[in-house]
Amino acid sequence: MQQVGLFESGDSSVPHLLARKTDPDTSKFAAASVNEFSRVHRNMILDALRKFGPMTVDQIASRTPLMSQQINKRTVELKRDGHIRVKKDEQGNDVTRDSLSGRPERVWEAV
Repeated sequence: MQQVGLFESGDSSVPHLLARKTDPDTSKFAAASVNEFSRVHRNMILDALRKFGPMTVDQIASRTPLMSQQINKRTVELKRDGHIRVKKDEQGNDVTRDSLSGRPERVWEAV
């Protein structure tokens, strides 16, 4: 199914492709709020990294009201925009710590 502009009126102040013209109003309102909660989530993650130092996604989740899935989505954006990076050891390898499930998890740091 092809996605089109957000509202029938062609409102260009809201991101496109987040809701279809045929979606219910609740979906359109949710799509319109994406930018705001994305900004809030990004700021929470950055604030936690600045305050507590390098952390894994699980550690960030334990210090913020965000779930790990939300943090994973935002770390991609924050890395792309140059706000955070994966911490490196002396040899240039990614630093990891065990996650709650016991798997190695990258350690993020604010830039």
